[in-house]
Amino acid sequence: MSQRDYRADAMERPSKFEHFRYLGDKRTQLVYDVDEWEDPAPIDDIVVNDVGLVFGPDTLAEANNRGYRLAQPGSHRRYRRSCS
Repeated sequence: MSQRDYRADAMERPSKFEHFRYLGDKRTQLVYDVDEWEDPAPIDDIVVNDVGLVFGPDTLAEANNRGYRLAQPGSHRRYRRSCS
């Protein structure tokens, strides 16, 4: 059994990203560990606005290589300007 099976308070992975643990927000370049994140609001916002990004391989190291930083509860970053 995985660690996720033992966490009763962990949120469900969004269906669009159900096979990925790390979900990046293209607007802020923050990456969320969905298995450990407890507040569903930022994850729901990413899904609704279609600004999610996943990494291959699905690791924090890969997210860091692409310039994403691990989100912490209460952390905020400015939205990046649109390229269009």
